[in-house]
Amino acid sequence: MSSAFNYHRAASVDDALAVLGQHEDAALLAGGHSLIPSLKLRLAAPGTLVDIGHLDELNYIRQQGGGVAIGAATTHHDVATSTVVAGQAPLLAQAAAVIGDPQVRNMGTIGGSLAHADPAADYPAAVLASGAHIVARGPGGERVIEAGDFFVDLFLTGLQPGEIITEVRVPAQPPGSGACYAKFPHPASRFAVVGCAAVVAANAGVCTDVRVAFTGVANAAFRDAGVEGALGGQPLTGAGIDAASAVAAQGVEVLSDAFAGADYRRHLATVFAGRALRSAARL
Repeated sequence: MSSAFNYHRAASVDDALAVLGQHEDAALLAGGHSLIPSLKLRLAAPGTLVDIGHLDELNYIRQQGGGVAIGAATTHHDVATSTVVAGQAPLLAQAAAVIGDPQVRNMGTIGGSLAHADPAADYPAAVLASGAHIVARGPGGERVIEAGDFFVDLFLTGLQPGEIITEVRVPAQPPGSGACYAKFPHPASRFAVVGCAAVVAANAGVCTDVRVAFTGVANAAFRDAGVEGALGGQPLTGAGIDAASAVAAQGVEVLSDAFAGADYRRHLATVFAGRALRSAARL
């Protein structure tokens, strides 16, 4: 049985916001790789689709304020292949490069992925470890949301009703630091069974800054304070990384499904924390 809906091709972000305000059951369409499957499975049944994927005002990558600004309608492919992103925010480029397959990367958008907040998506760990901010525009104007406040729960974000993600702002990676995103992909979907993003800085062989974030492990992506606390201020050695990685996902309610149980996912978290940290630390 089909589910009918109206289609509106937005002329601008303001136009899209106006339509969202007029229709409580409206949904945004950008790349469609999150929404279209939900429509097919009848998990979503919006009365109106508001297409924003073609808007040039949401499709850009540029240096801005000591970092990089990425428009919400920018595709994963463009993020992955951008020299600006690679130079300023390499975690985002690494995460984008391993999303799905070429078709998904050429159609899916960074804003759509973040708004959908799939617990196994690749971007969330990268934006958390990078200290990114998500810019949203809605009926109350524009506001900037810290990545740490954005991912709330399973498919739940800090966006308010009627808001649209317009931009992702990522500060430049600190000079001398290293970064790595490593994941164990599901063999069919390529979603992250477990994905870990790490940023590591050191001085005289001592870890001076470390940020570790996971996706695929819990209902929402998260920074792992346990791993960060175990490594920060310590000699940056393979043994130290192994010890810090061993506490990954402690105190976290870990996901379990037919492919990977909670114990297996927790084990993978320790393994991929070690891999990401070693690569970021260049060990």
